[in-house]
Amino acid sequence: MKKISTDKAPAAIGPYSQAIEANGFVFVSGQIPIDPANGQIVEDDIQIQTRRVLDNIGAILNKAGCNFSNVVKAEVFLSDINDFAVVNEIYAEYFTAEPQPARQAVEVANLPKLVKIEISCIACK
Repeated sequence: MKKISTDKAPAAIGPYSQAIEANGFVFVSGQIPIDPANGQIVEDDIQIQTRRVLDNIGAILNKAGCNFSNVVKAEVFLSDINDFAVVNEIYAEYFTAEPQPARQAVEVANLPKLVKIEISCIACK
């Protein structure tokens, strides 16, 4: 296993890695909308938070030598499922290559730091 870490995405806020590469796969930990430049949660707006999360994932994938076209599975966690349509629209801007990854999107009771969204993914090198 190889740890993937970049300062272009927020540092882990617990005992975990930003991502792990193993057996040709990159497992990206759940990313929340923290701005890596200042360590703060971005504005409380689902569009801004979604873009920040996806930008963080992109930076981690890049560090691992991948991009969004390498993602085979994504998991989207929302504090309000009513945000799904907005998130889906922004998500589609990042995941443009065919075939698009398998995905699940679920509403959860709460997310770390009371953010609106968290996304994790698995990429194949």
